Amino acid sequence: MSPHPFKPVNNLILRWLLFGCGWLAVVLGVAGIFLPVLPTTPFLLLAAACFLRSSEHFYLWLLQHPRLGNYISYYLDGEGIPARARTYTLCLMWGTILISAALMQNWPLRLMLLAIACGVSLYLLRMKTRAEPTTTEPGLPPSSSAKSPMADTPD
Repeated sequence: MSPHPFKPVNNLILRWLLFGCGWLAVVLGVAGIFLPVLPTTPFLLLAAACFLRSSEHFYLWLLQHPRLGNYISYYLDGEGIPARARTYTLCLMWGTILISAALMQNWPLRLMLLAIACGVSLYLLRMKTRAEPTTTEPGLPPSSSAKSPMADTPD
């Protein structure tokens, strides 16, 4: 994935507003890693768009970040997400949604949580599956790779 050319906004007030929105989106995206109802990738994509128009330094920082950059690159390169990342995301999301819904007393909120989880699940299941890398350690047959199960997940 190659970064888009930096095109800053000329208006200084708008540039600072975009910069602030970019950081707010980064904070919400990082929170979304730990909170299943808050989406991570859309907030990080919003942050990248805001930084693209306000700060080249932070735009490149976000794209090259060892953890957050994966969320953006998986989406922007159009190759989809790894199957392991999809499985991990769906299991974690449904586990926390079901626990949250079971602890709630309010039926409309339970239904809303389940509807959101269904929508996110449909979105994830319709995305392309990224081909698994075929790298193995020397001396191991191709079918028994020594990778950890979470190697392809964007943490």
